Order: sequence, then C-alpha cells, then structure tokens
Amino acid sequence: MRYNIIGKNIDVWDKTKEMVEKKLDRIAKLFPEDTNATITLSLEKLVSTVEVTIPLNKRLIRAEVQDTDMTAAMDKAVDILENQVVRYKKRMRTKVRQGGENFVAEYQAIMVPEEYLDEEPLYKIERIKHFEVKPMDAEEAVMEMELIGHNFFVFRNGETDEVNVVYKRKNGSYGLIEPEY
Repeated sequence: MRYNIIGKNIDVWDKTKEMVEKKLDRIAKLFPEDTNATITLSLEKLVSTVEVTIPLNKRLIRAEVQDTDMTAAMDKAVDILENQVVRYKKRMRTKVRQGGENFVAEYQAIMVPEEYLDEEPLYKIERIKHFEVKPMDAEEAVMEMELIGHNFFVFRNGETDEVNVVYKRKNGSYGLIEPEY
C-alpha cells in the first residue's frame, strides 16, 4: 500500500509519517499492493483530526476521527477502516452467493481472510416507510425536513424532476444530494 500523507495546519515530520505508516500497515494486508491511501492530518485548537480515504474497486473506504491525541485518532480510524473492509467483503460474498457473476472479481480483490467473516446477516431492515414524493425546491424540502424533525428528506426536484435528498450537516448547515448519471 502506498501512502499520501497531507498536513493541514500541521507540519508532517518523519516521525509522524512513520507513526501513520505503522498504524496503517496493520490493515495493509487487507488491500491489494497497488492501493493508494490518502491520509489528511489536521490540528485545530488542540483537536487532532485524521481522515483516511482508500479507493477500493469502484468504492471508497473512508474514516474521519477527531481526538485530542493524534495517535489515538489514528488507531480509531484504522479500526473503522478494518470494520468497513470486512463488512464490504461480507456484502460482496452475499452478492456472489446470490448468483452475481459480475461481483466475483470484486470479491476476490478484497484480501480479507474468510475467518474474519461470520455468517450473521450484514443488515436487518426493521421498518419500511412509504410516503408521497412531491415536487418541490430544495428550500421547501429543508422546511419539510425541519417540520418532521429528521436529519434528511427525500423529495422530487420541481425543476429537474429528479429525486434529490437534503440533509443536515454536522455544522448545522444543509447539503443537497443530486443524482449523477
């Protein structure tokens, strides 16, 4: 695995690079050798943030952790990434078992040993909701979302006639997800 370590508001010294590489080497065996990992380290008001993004086939494996200690944040990020890769391999195994021939190569590219995978179902859907998708603009969708007290809202964009999603971000602002074909 190749590492691209970037520092924001922080100088990335050799010792920091060694620490990051040592922590990520723990999960490097789960990825193909030619995988590139992008690690962004930042420091703001004594809070360290570690963001790790690893492209895997057509997907992205990503973790973002904040902590007062950079090493602890890196450990937590590696734990998150490891869990994500194992879950992804389980999902691909399910697809292959269901006869998804086009998932076989993707399944084999993930280097997670079979003993990491248990037979427990990956997800359990407990509730299904049905609702009318009304045409509206994004501002109206945000208002509807706030009225029902959710942190996301699915709606049909009145201008494009596409299904969109508005969501509340961690910082209190709002985001809009539009499909791309």
